[in-house]
Amino acid sequence: MELLGILHREWVYVWYYFTLQLQQIASYYVFGIILGSIISVFVKDRIHGLFRALGNKKMGVLGVIPASILGIASPLCMYGTIPLAASFSRSGIRDDWLAAFMMSSILLNPQLIIYSTALGSAALAVRIVSCFACGIAAGLLIRFFYKDRDFFNFAGFDEPHNHDTDPNLFRRLIKNIGRNVRATGLWFLVGILLSALFQRYIPADSFAALFGEANEGFGVLMAATVGVPLYACGGGTIPLLREWLYSGMSMGSASAFMLTGPSTKLTNLGALKIVLGVRRFLLYLAFIMLFSFATGLLVNMFMAWGRW
Repeated sequence: MELLGILHREWVYVWYYFTLQLQQIASYYVFGIILGSIISVFVKDRIHGLFRALGNKKMGVLGVIPASILGIASPLCMYGTIPLAASFSRSGIRDDWLAAFMMSSILLNPQLIIYSTALGSAALAVRIVSCFACGIAAGLLIRFFYKDRDFFNFAGFDEPHNHDTDPNLFRRLIKNIGRNVRATGLWFLVGILLSALFQRYIPADSFAALFGEANEGFGVLMAATVGVPLYACGGGTIPLLREWLYSGMSMGSASAFMLTGPSTKLTNLGALKIVLGVRRFLLYLAFIMLFSFATGLLVNMFMAWGRW
């Protein structure tokens, strides 16, 4: 009976933290789903048309900038982005511009931007700027090290499949929202449950000692490493990140996690391995880890400088 009492008490605590965080963050999730679906249904083709039009412009190295911006604006996941990138490649888009578009598209999209507002303005700004910079860095590296060689192999990829084909615009939007909820809803609830368990059972002081500013370099490296196995869905990690930042995680560690997480998400890695091959795939992983670590250290440095 005593054991049952303890289990019931712990369940009540966890349920309290779960419902509290759900109330605090659900509005961000709902608004993100709706906005993401609106962009997917009504704006996606326009965004991709703008990127395709870059092929007719002589922008040189500067083309990685609009490519990275349009990658962030694109609402597609990586499995949708790769067939689209194959289509772009066949229409003459350069590999460095494709790399910038694909890299930033992996890391961020309009839906995840809305989710990330739950983390506060500082974390949102860090996420947007770091993802934008990562896309540019990827494009520049491809331009300078693979200038006369193909980096991607899109052989065998057909034109991207468009799910938004219902002639009724309202039904098309509702179907897109339904697909978004099915793809992310469970992971969002799992993220809230994990953050509730973390809040109940992990002392904030211990967490801050590991990932806080006092343990800067190792904390950033650990956060970059933890992002590899833990990341499953952007919406699912927002409740965890929110709780981690509240518990003392440095902004640099958070930025490293936000970069390595989506870029090493299992489904993204599987898709990238197909178009990169083993050697370039390993180069991609090395780039992500080094860029995330360096970004985390820079963010911590700027945050410390801002408080002086």
